[in-house]
Amino acid sequence: MRIARGRVAGAGSEERGATFTGRVWADPVLADEGDVVVANVFFEPRSRTDWHTHDVAQVLYVVAGAGWVCARDGAGGPITAGDTVHIAAGEEHWHGAGADTYLLHLAISIGQTVWLAEVTDADYESALALR
Repeated sequence: MRIARGRVAGAGSEERGATFTGRVWADPVLADEGDVVVANVFFEPRSRTDWHTHDVAQVLYVVAGAGWVCARDGAGGPITAGDTVHIAAGEEHWHGAGADTYLLHLAISIGQTVWLAEVTDADYESALALR
């Protein structure tokens, strides 16, 4: 058993880059656990992940704000504080903030994350228009 203490003293949030569009920050909640990554992830309005998959699964718990989670097959939709999303192994998806609101979610990622193509502005707008 190990108790993970919150933020390391003096450590700043990690600004994410290459696999995200817009400004996104992450704070580890449970680090260095092999195939399990747990982090609080903060998205500015219109910020989002690239398309990606997980070997085992991903669970998102929306802490504050509102946003979107979308799968290649069209599943998903708007998410808001209190919502929990389960993303199955191998499901291509993206998630991020709404057009005019931030999104803060706790992400529990199990297994390797495979990053795919960027979610273009057209993809993003298309998802918002369908809902």
